[in-house]
Amino acid sequence: MGKLSIVATPIGNLEDITLRALRTLKECNVIYAEDTRVISKLLARYEIQKPLARLDAATEIKKADEVIERLEAGENVAFVSDAGTPGVSDPGSRLVAHVRERLPDVKIEAIPGPSALTAALSVAGVDATNFMFLGFLPHKKGRQTALREIAASARPVILFESPHRILKLLTELHEVLPASHVVIGRELTKMHEEVVQGAPAEVAESLEKRGAVRGEFVVIIENSH
Repeated sequence: MGKLSIVATPIGNLEDITLRALRTLKECNVIYAEDTRVISKLLARYEIQKPLARLDAATEIKKADEVIERLEAGENVAFVSDAGTPGVSDPGSRLVAHVRERLPDVKIEAIPGPSALTAALSVAGVDATNFMFLGFLPHKKGRQTALREIAASARPVILFESPHRILKLLTELHEVLPASHVVIGRELTKMHEEVVQGAPAEVAESLEKRGAVRGEFVVIIENSH
């Protein structure tokens, strides 16, 4: 029986890869990736040549059967998402669940590493003794329910957001929590990394004024109550 390795990869800076992750990618038989073009850049940087196969959110269940066949044949399989830790607002969890169900005795190992969630918390200056992580909010159905949940939370709430919706999110937060303290980590580990904090309206104004509505965002919300 083979082995399935769930490998965390950099969220921006390609130097943020662990020695264990590199060894795992070098020694596996095949790498399944959310996007083979993205992982190819990392592999080229470290001169790793391995067969690649795509396994994204749309094909996760279908490709899980293929992974199971490889594991049964004794192959070591690595899975990577586009950035960070698989399964955290990224594909991976359904793959692992499917493999655990079909092959309960197979070894599934975590190769830990970068995560935008923990990276943002480490530089936010927020008490993260406990917090609520909601990932990406629904675009339409369920969004207002999620916003009410954020407004009622006594714990910091962490979200992921895209550049296309960050200003909309800040406007919504201004409507439900105008006095809240918001910390935004933008382009973490990349050249234009920055942390912006303030009330929702203040943060939105800062981003707009500086033309900084681009990149990937981690949003941390602390209620005033």
